[in-house]
Amino acid sequence: MQCMPFMVWKMVMNMIFSELYSIYYQTMAAILKAATDHPLEAKEMQHIVGKYAFGESLLHILPAIEEQRWQLITPDGTTPLHKEPAMPLTLLEKRWLKAIANDPRMRLFGDDIFDFPDVEPLFLPEDILVFDRYADGDDYTDEAYIRNFRIILDAIKQQYPLKITLQNRRGNPLQMNVMPKCLEYSEKDDKFRLIGSSDRYGSTINLGRIISCERCQDGMARHLTRKSEQQRKVVFELFDQRKALERVLLHFAHCEKEAEKLDDKHYRITVVYDKEDETEMVIRILSFGPLIKVTAPQHFVNLIKQRLLNQKSCGL
Repeated sequence: MQCMPFMVWKMVMNMIFSELYSIYYQTMAAILKAATDHPLEAKEMQHIVGKYAFGESLLHILPAIEEQRWQLITPDGTTPLHKEPAMPLTLLEKRWLKAIANDPRMRLFGDDIFDFPDVEPLFLPEDILVFDRYADGDDYTDEAYIRNFRIILDAIKQQYPLKITLQNRRGNPLQMNVMPKCLEYSEKDDKFRLIGSSDRYGSTINLGRIISCERCQDGMARHLTRKSEQQRKVVFELFDQRKALERVLLHFAHCEKEAEKLDDKHYRITVVYDKEDETEMVIRILSFGPLIKVTAPQHFVNLIKQRLLNQKSCGL
């Protein structure tokens, strides 16, 4: 099998799954499920369509039912089906799921990984070509990393504080208390990061630096407040050439952001980031070259200028 860029795989599979589990299918499944229990009136079907589909879907779904173009609901509001509709997995879906089960990141979420012994995976890890990614990603097979990940995930779900021991930049152990908020994955860095409120330093921690973590006293939670000054914004104008808009929105998919269309080819993008990630943000924005022009704040514009001067002086 020829290597295919990861984003192409992702786009193709999103299209396939969208066709199989589109809004119309889900909406009709909900209508049929209700109809197997009792006869439906038009008002109830309208309510179901409004809940599961788009606003304009009423113009398509209900007429198709009423005119018997979709012969699933009879005129008296019943259905010929005797059982609730189900959506069994297709062979293609099984092969896709078996393929992603080979991803070592899957084990971070538990040992009971789904398997379909009767099918072959759709692709193997070596078939995926991932470009523009750093080579020092997290080790997802490390048992300590897996244990820490699962504890953090549970703490996020149950909302309790953690006592974390991590390795600082000098290689020395450091302890801190954190109220976890969410886990963030960077596809470019191939790393997971913990976002939360801490009693010292910053509020973003690379999981690869965590030595150990454990639940700490609930009373510590009141001392852990996320400092608003850790959140910063950068505003830049984008020239949409070579699908730059699509690439930028995908590149910063993990960040809070806003996009404003200025004309057919120009957009204003605002991205929210953590202060600790400022150097990384400068590098990422510069990777798009002349397609992006930072306009605010002046502090960030100066960082861009200074990095370009440094690169020029180094002959890069």
